[in-house]
Amino acid sequence: MEPGVITAVLDRAAGAHGLRYAPDPASAALSTIGGNIATNAGGLRCAKYGVTRDSVLGLEAVLADGTVVGTGRRTVKGVTGYDLTALLTGSEGTLAVITSATVRLRPVPVATATLAAFFDSFEAAAEASYAIGRAGIEPALAELVDGPVLHAIDPALRERGAALLLVQCDGAGAAAEAEVVARVLAPSATAVETTTDPVEAESLLAARRLALPALERLGRPLIEDIAVPRSRLAEAVREIRAISARHDVPVFTIAHAADGNLHPIIVVDRSLPGLPDAAWEAAGEIFALALRLGGTLTGEHGVGVLKRQWVADELGPAAHALQRRIKRAFDPRGVLNPGKCL
Repeated sequence: MEPGVITAVLDRAAGAHGLRYAPDPASAALSTIGGNIATNAGGLRCAKYGVTRDSVLGLEAVLADGTVVGTGRRTVKGVTGYDLTALLTGSEGTLAVITSATVRLRPVPVATATLAAFFDSFEAAAEASYAIGRAGIEPALAELVDGPVLHAIDPALRERGAALLLVQCDGAGAAAEAEVVARVLAPSATAVETTTDPVEAESLLAARRLALPALERLGRPLIEDIAVPRSRLAEAVREIRAISARHDVPVFTIAHAADGNLHPIIVVDRSLPGLPDAAWEAAGEIFALALRLGGTLTGEHGVGVLKRQWVADELGPAAHALQRRIKRAFDPRGVLNPGKCL
């Protein structure tokens, strides 16, 4: 398919054949397949089904010198040569221009069960999300929304709790898995709702999908994307709250809790000509926090220009130098998306 295809359009087309495109970014109604591939985007279902790279089978791409190359294969297995498909996925346009993609479609699950649980604190919700994995359950998604985001979406949601955890199990054992999840959440949650109805499930998930549009109404969002070990998710949440208070900068946090991927979103006044120094300082401390907790600068959005100065800290000098050599091998004149990533 061409890279300009909208993610949701692909998913709907696949649905007509009993299939779906597993990556499910919250921006599915707007994001393109090419953009997803460029940043190796994740989404709500990535805990179970992986990020974009796990659903890309092959690519057609144009190199810096105009050479057209094809990557990937049609067989289930194949390990000849380097995995160029995986290398180009997430390269943010710095190695080649992707002109076509072959992606993996999966059967629509025979059943789903969705839970919505409210908590008195975001930390309690984060701890509960980690307990789901310790109980042996691999949910299709586990999404966390903090109190300030809930208030931005609908003040009535904030009145129900300081955090919302959304969990969805799918497949033949969805109902049984959801029962286990409900038992895990019950001791610390203030309320737990469960449904197997797809329409009701979408209604529950609407709070997560509406998070960014709600924050955009408040001001200009600086969307961050760090990931930490799942066992340290609650610790990261506490530290982010401290950073927000220290710099007097509002930080709204949502998370793909099942894989430790946090989106601490700084929102600033749209009337300002740029981001204030306090916002930059808070963002820098959040990046440093991710690395200090054994995490990463970006779980699914890429590096771009904002995080370039921290890349070497995460990769280390040898790996950073190797990546720069790979860039030069693909693009010796530096004409492809210059100044990005590395």
